[in-house]
Amino acid sequence: MTFKIYTKTGDKGETSLIGGVRVPKHHLRIESYGTVDELNSYIGLIIDSMQNKEDSKILYEIQDRLFTVGSVLASDPEKSKMKIPDLHDTDVELLETEMDKMDLNLPELKSFILPGGTVAASQCHIARCVCRRAERLVVHLSTETEVPEIVVRYLNRLSDFLFMFSRKLVHDAGANEIAWRPRM
Repeated sequence: MTFKIYTKTGDKGETSLIGGVRVPKHHLRIESYGTVDELNSYIGLIIDSMQNKEDSKILYEIQDRLFTVGSVLASDPEKSKMKIPDLHDTDVELLETEMDKMDLNLPELKSFILPGGTVAASQCHIARCVCRRAERLVVHLSTETEVPEIVVRYLNRLSDFLFMFSRKLVHDAGANEIAWRPRM
């Protein structure tokens, strides 16, 4: 038997969650995990754009955790009985530990900075913005249905991590951060 990527089951604007529950493709749950998928794709682009592949190890770990987040969001907790992977406090702690390490080697942040500096750093800023959007969507979803609190914490910390990681990429490349100079 050959596996085909297309199923034709979504041709009428519905899709299945893990466990088989059908929902419209515009459902907030679909928007939430679709945005997490978009974020994961941007992180792949960052990895492909980086000069120092040693730094990609943490990003691969994050991509794996984002698949976990997507699985959590793609499952209706009230109707699905399927076992799915889960996040742990150690996943959030890893992001915090990595940020603390980066902070030791980065210049003190004295003003807001404009996104940019290197291509990979710019992509990191885009990923940070997508992460913030995913977090907003998941918070909204949590007002309508059960969402594990750790998912919101992980996305919140990940957006902070992506900001710090963009600064690290700029610093490691010997490029300059551009301070925002508001007109007054």
